[in-house]
Amino acid sequence: MTILTRDIILDEIKKGNVKISPFNKKNLGPASYDLSLANEFLIYNKSMKEVIDIEEEYTKHMKKVKTNALLLPPYGFAIGITKEKISLSGNMAAWLGGRSRYARLGLQIHMTAAFIQPGIRNKQALEIFNNSPNTLRINAGTKICQIIFERAEGSASYNGKFKRQFSL
Repeated sequence: MTILTRDIILDEIKKGNVKISPFNKKNLGPASYDLSLANEFLIYNKSMKEVIDIEEEYTKHMKKVKTNALLLPPYGFAIGITKEKISLSGNMAAWLGGRSRYARLGLQIHMTAAFIQPGIRNKQALEIFNNSPNTLRINAGTKICQIIFERAEGSASYNGKFKRQFSL
């Protein structure tokens, strides 16, 4: 795995192998780019005590809400989405990572789906979990996570269900 640093990320953006829209150079760190949270979330319709078959469509049990401030209760879960659209060429892949300032409050931004496939062109869904005993206020626009880019050996293209995900 070869993680790209700031100068290489900028070079890959110039070449068109990495696209971030909207792009803000202030969000670019030494080896990652901070992604912002949009104001669109999926939350559960009912009590967390409901039995859900994992083979069912998850959206059947969730409702979409738009808010500029999500109040996530203790041990609560929501799906959010980034403001930024990410496009990767066939020889680039990426990983989503949390930011330590929020992890220290018990906030996780992905449960298991941190990998971003080559050839993707979408906004990133975030599996947001409050792993603390406190209600967390999560504001839209917060730089909630970071994306770490790497080169893929060979070329591939993701053609799955979420390839062109622009909203929840």
